[in-house]
Amino acid sequence: MAFRWGILGPGSIARSFATGLKSIPDAVLVAVGSRSQEKADKFGDEYGASKRYGSYEALVNDPDVDAIYIATPHSFHYEHGMLSLNAGKATLIEKPFTINAREASELAQRSRELNVFLMEAMWTRFTPVISKLRELAKSGAIGEPRMLSADFGFRAGVNPEGRLFNPELGGGALLDVGVYTISLASMLFGAPTAVTGLATLGETGVDEQAAMIMAYGKGELAVLSTAIRTNTVHEAILYGTEGRMRVDSPWWIPKRLTVHRDGKDTEVLDLGYEGNGYNYQAAEVANCVRAGKIESEIMPLNETLTIMKSTDTLRAEWGVKYPQE
Repeated sequence: MAFRWGILGPGSIARSFATGLKSIPDAVLVAVGSRSQEKADKFGDEYGASKRYGSYEALVNDPDVDAIYIATPHSFHYEHGMLSLNAGKATLIEKPFTINAREASELAQRSRELNVFLMEAMWTRFTPVISKLRELAKSGAIGEPRMLSADFGFRAGVNPEGRLFNPELGGGALLDVGVYTISLASMLFGAPTAVTGLATLGETGVDEQAAMIMAYGKGELAVLSTAIRTNTVHEAILYGTEGRMRVDSPWWIPKRLTVHRDGKDTEVLDLGYEGNGYNYQAAEVANCVRAGKIESEIMPLNETLTIMKSTDTLRAEWGVKYPQE
């Protein structure tokens, strides 16, 4: 039987997710919910969702939906995630999971209370290249991993009302794309023992570019950067005691991993990806739900909470606080 999805919030990221679903043989987009019936109908027409709802409540209460993908701005993730969980629906929340660790903790607690699946949609983590990076790092392919360098920055035009720059929508580079780099470091090194950084704040008060350093339990370091007003190279390099691995640009939707082992020939792994890359996380949700799990071992809730604590620490250093906090 096909795994049946509902999408809450028919915005741009929802379009990427819906496109990804088309490359999964046993997944189907059944329903879409919006605050606007017109938008729900338009999205349903475009992506083949037979049910279109003009409210989020109607969507999450549809008995023909197995899981809900939350695709609204992240300032609403807590509210809409809780709505979905309380309706008993397996829930996938677009990154960043929430705007802060408190919200993340409450969602995780509610998932466990209700015994309902919940996961952060850190889709990059499930792609073939990043999966191989994780596997090789763990196996000691480059010795002991010691340092990560990763960036994710782009130059956007300033729109004070848009989600990237509006504090009320959780704006700023850190939560939009910086979280990718922090999550990558977390996947490789675990929870940090120290977190620090510097940021440039723009006219709306959100972080427009930032540099971050994180330390970990065995002495590892992550040197990370992010921006919404500066284009960066989009590479990730993991350095070990016996070599290094580079995830070629753009590392967050990667096709190639280059492995340099000391004293050996360089190995280039062209792994690519199926669909548009968003399909892998959707397949993970379906596999977990079918297996009776309430969280993913690849993107567990405690790790998501640790990542949100890191972003809280950085924003506190920078003086970035959102109106709803």
